[in-house]
Amino acid sequence: MATICATRPALTTDQKAPSQLSINTSQAGTPRAIPHKHLPYCSPGPRPFDSPPASPPSPSQSIETTSLTYPPNGYDKISTEPPVYAITAERLSQAIDHLATQPLPAPQQVFPWLHGLHAENHLQSAFFVARKKALRRTPKCLRALTIVKAGGDLTRSKLKGAIAPEEILAPSPAARDRKSEEAAEFLDPDPRDGFSVRNFQIQACKMATISDIVVYRDDKTPREEAERLARRLARAQAAWQKRSDGFIPGARHFNTFIVSDDYDFIETDRPELVALDSEGCITGKVTDFFHHERVEMCTMSAPSEISHNVWLGPTPDATLAAETPLCSQANLADFDVMIEATDLAQVPDNKAFQILDELLRQKAKAGLSENAIPQLEFPGSGAIMPPTWSQAEVDGLLATCEWLHQQAHGHPFEQRRRDSKLSLAGEVDTDGDSIMQAADSDKSGKRILIHCADGYTESSLLALAYYMYAEYAPVHEAWLQLHREKRRNFFAYGSDVALLRAIQPRILQASPKHCGDLTQLCPPVPEWIDKMDGSLPSRILDYMYLGNLGHANNPGLLRELGIGQILSVGEPVLWSRQTEMWPKDKVLFVDHVQDNGVDPLTEEFPRCLQFIENGRRNGTKTLVHCRVGVSRSATICIAEVMNELGLSFPRAYCFVRARRLNVIIQPHLRFTYELLKWEEFQCQKRGKPLRRELEWASVAREVAAMNKPYSRQG
Repeated sequence: MATICATRPALTTDQKAPSQLSINTSQAGTPRAIPHKHLPYCSPGPRPFDSPPASPPSPSQSIETTSLTYPPNGYDKISTEPPVYAITAERLSQAIDHLATQPLPAPQQVFPWLHGLHAENHLQSAFFVARKKALRRTPKCLRALTIVKAGGDLTRSKLKGAIAPEEILAPSPAARDRKSEEAAEFLDPDPRDGFSVRNFQIQACKMATISDIVVYRDDKTPREEAERLARRLARAQAAWQKRSDGFIPGARHFNTFIVSDDYDFIETDRPELVALDSEGCITGKVTDFFHHERVEMCTMSAPSEISHNVWLGPTPDATLAAETPLCSQANLADFDVMIEATDLAQVPDNKAFQILDELLRQKAKAGLSENAIPQLEFPGSGAIMPPTWSQAEVDGLLATCEWLHQQAHGHPFEQRRRDSKLSLAGEVDTDGDSIMQAADSDKSGKRILIHCADGYTESSLLALAYYMYAEYAPVHEAWLQLHREKRRNFFAYGSDVALLRAIQPRILQASPKHCGDLTQLCPPVPEWIDKMDGSLPSRILDYMYLGNLGHANNPGLLRELGIGQILSVGEPVLWSRQTEMWPKDKVLFVDHVQDNGVDPLTEEFPRCLQFIENGRRNGTKTLVHCRVGVSRSATICIAEVMNELGLSFPRAYCFVRARRLNVIIQPHLRFTYELLKWEEFQCQKRGKPLRRELEWASVAREVAAMNKPYSRQG
């Protein structure tokens, strides 16, 4: 029997942090993966035999990053061999702020080095550099600032961009030996084998090798430990420099510092530096990708009414209520019944509904707490699989729809059923209809929330089935009406399409709005639904959708969604001859852009965004797609969000990522870097001073940590 409970678990308002190698906002200790999200495979395309086209000459090509920590003039030296300097919290804040205002070098100055070019990885090296060994050299234009926390506990007292020592230092071969400090070395970040254009996980370590390094400690870490770590890092810097550039007597390009102020002073006097306070709670002073994605997810899928008294939305989260006004408009206490869709649930039976009815009667008679909300669990989308579904599963689905409708409409009597199998009443008359029985129902009806973690995946099957039942809508109309009229973004599996199409006659016949005309139970099915895998293209903005090649090759679906333009990035549609419906000026094909980490995309931003804007002015929506809809086309969509909404790259990335529904966007390293450069252009265009919220190493580290729960290795 399905799980039933009377109250929801208490929701905490503290935002604690997990271990140092994961996103630092999850209350459970690791980031909670969004159900059914996955990292699709993106083919890099053919090996680029020719060099990528050169970017137009610009001042950015000759940029060399400057730093307030180099040369270390004016800093007190607290150790001579190796040299370690002291830095105050104030000067650290100034150094971080200065770095955030420095334009980044042009992409061609730092790639392919940032991809990771290990000397023994012949596959990666052959793809990117072939015989051009000069491309393997460390760029001289880059200079970063790496902050390391002594002790390595990043679940509390975390400064902006801080990492743990073990993320960049190789393990000491003999930690018990004091001489182990002498042998301190950086990890070699470049992968020894395999091929990837998405090595986000190595960027913090790569940038540490070209960084001035700042060590700090919290109030639980002895100063001696911090000083010992600083000396190890200084020796690792010297060893790396000798290994990379050869030994140059007296030359020292990168330096190590230790924060002289105590952490409690930093937290009080320099709050702009603090990402997590001493209690492990988010301060809101530093952008956190995972937390911001949750906010965007909740905002996108905020509860809304899809039928009378029946709402659809995400599982209520008190920790996000203050940041998501749309969600706070439908508070937990506003609902009388909660239906949670989850993969672990079983289809409810009559006994489950009887228990719920009793709980509702007790609550009406003040037998339950005001805060007690009866709950029911229902199987998530994709859980009832064709062709092996059982009759009991289908009966349970329809019985759930009937019970929800009765509660939502506050019927004083139970509905008369033509199909006795679906009746919740115990007796039937001679015609097979249920005998009407008095019920203790509120005539105004009860408010019901159908919910799941993300607000759109696991709940989609039940929401679609109920909408068909309550509104007497066939499958294809339910899909479109929920998306267009009810403004719901949702994802359903192809198996959900097959199931609902198979049982559509039963759902429509059981509908309270069915007038008895059997000819209406099997309306004509449009061609577009036969090509549909269950998913709709993702609505990023009202005038811009993000999808895959399958969506682009379903013109009937696009027409129903009001999409009149197609922007194809590297992947042409297959039906371009249908020019009557799609004039040539409504299709833009961006050629010669593979997902290979080599082909640039920045040069295409202006004409792509102008194409989208032209459609918007004409009241036409645009579908942006590549093959999978997660890298090339996602990059264009992020660029448009930054351009239209004025968001920084981290915020625009989370905005699009939350709205891409069942798959995770993953622009590769070069596209991500190009978008950070696009942010610089946006600041210039708006006459605003450049000030990045996060530096490259932190951006890459956050992306890697966000994706880790979904990766095969994670």
